[in-house]
Amino acid sequence: MSSVAVTAQTAGQGAARAAARRRARNHGAGAAVRRPGWVTYALLGLALVISAFPLYYTLLLGSSDQVTISQRPLPQLVPDLSIVERFGQIMASTQINFWLALANSLIIAVTVSLAVVLFSTLAGFSFAKLSFRGRGPLLIFVIATMAVPTQLGIIPLYILMSELDWIGKIQAVIVPSLVSAFGVFWMTQYLEEALPYELIEAARVDGASMIRTFWSIALPAARPAAAMLGLFTFVQQWTNFFWPSIVLGSRNPTLPIAVQNLQAGYHDDFSLIMGGVFLVTLPLLVIFAFVGRQLVAGIMQGAVKG
Repeated sequence: MSSVAVTAQTAGQGAARAAARRRARNHGAGAAVRRPGWVTYALLGLALVISAFPLYYTLLLGSSDQVTISQRPLPQLVPDLSIVERFGQIMASTQINFWLALANSLIIAVTVSLAVVLFSTLAGFSFAKLSFRGRGPLLIFVIATMAVPTQLGIIPLYILMSELDWIGKIQAVIVPSLVSAFGVFWMTQYLEEALPYELIEAARVDGASMIRTFWSIALPAARPAAAMLGLFTFVQQWTNFFWPSIVLGSRNPTLPIAVQNLQAGYHDDFSLIMGGVFLVTLPLLVIFAFVGRQLVAGIMQGAVKG
């Protein structure tokens, strides 16, 4: 017996007709869903090729040599194992301190990523679920700081680092980046939808403090958006060149500064430089290969409300 017939027997003919109309609408909506056509896949494939070509071209240049690059702009079509030789030259180069640069980049990227996730989630939880005076204007002020160009604060920030005697030290890069306005905005928007007030009230009734409520309730609920924020922050700090090049210099470099130092002198070996660029990018490619699906899920969960 169909569900419409059962509804007619138990709730009357009017309810049965309403149930039939709902089923028809749902069936029509389901029939309207179609798989993407070849045009969509062609456009996506074209976008993928355009996006990946600069990295592939870098790999080709790194697999070649300086003489071939000077003769032909496209030295070859398929990279070879000579790129591994370039990696060895970079790691053993006396022109740069590769291992120091790698350690500095890793420490800065990991520390800043963890701090941004923690502090941004704390601030987002406060703005989204706590009531205090000035919450709205303060959130607007935090968001408005994203419109201020970074270059405007470089001189006073450098003076402050000089007063603290942090010039040339990695804490001069870490401390100013411990929290971001975008992170606060992102976590606020996510927690407004993902964290019900009932869970917070239940935790408070059970005697949990506000910090315990945040740690046990808010932080697990914010995990998808926090993972996306942490990954984006890691990539940003790993590839950051502007501020570290000013405050650190070549004596205590990060990886982007070390790659830039490869082109110092009268003769630039473009195969070596491109090999360094690809070597710096390689850890990011590995990370995206393993956590790409979680990244997309975090973006979608943070962007879709309701």
